[in-house]
Amino acid sequence: MRVLVLAATAAAFLVSNVVAQTAPAPASPAAAMMKTFTAGADIPAMIAKAKADRKGDAPMVNQPILSLAPYTVALEYRPGTAPASLHEKDAELMFVLEGSGTVVTGGKLVDEKRNNAANLGGSSISGGKSQAVVKGDFLIVPENTPHQIIPGGGAPIVLMTFHVPRPAPANWP
Repeated sequence: MRVLVLAATAAAFLVSNVVAQTAPAPASPAAAMMKTFTAGADIPAMIAKAKADRKGDAPMVNQPILSLAPYTVALEYRPGTAPASLHEKDAELMFVLEGSGTVVTGGKLVDEKRNNAANLGGSSISGGKSQAVVKGDFLIVPENTPHQIIPGGGAPIVLMTFHVPRPAPANWP
């Protein structure tokens, strides 16, 4: 009997060590998409991949840099002028990785249409404010604000973007 108890204890110990060393299965598809680090040295290859992945004359190619649900930091390769956008529930932080251009914010969407439950789109913006941007510039677009990115100088503009859900403060300008 004593040998049986010792053998069962040894087996349980071995199984628990094997289980502890086995990577757990992701709890959900979102967990499988988690990516919490990207080296700066990887960004040029990501830009080259975005350029290669462009279909026809698509104005933008988007790919994740980081992901931790519900947040995604994206690389946006923009060789052309994409339609204008308005995010009803998210502010959008932008950082210019390469190139230059103009970001138009405010005003009113032209040919407004609903893209999905939280976003509107339009062909352009009427009455917005233009801000020239170059490599290294930061910009934040508050939620419910029309915006459009226009590449400059005949070359693509490459952005890092981060959508941040948040309630709008009562005293926000």
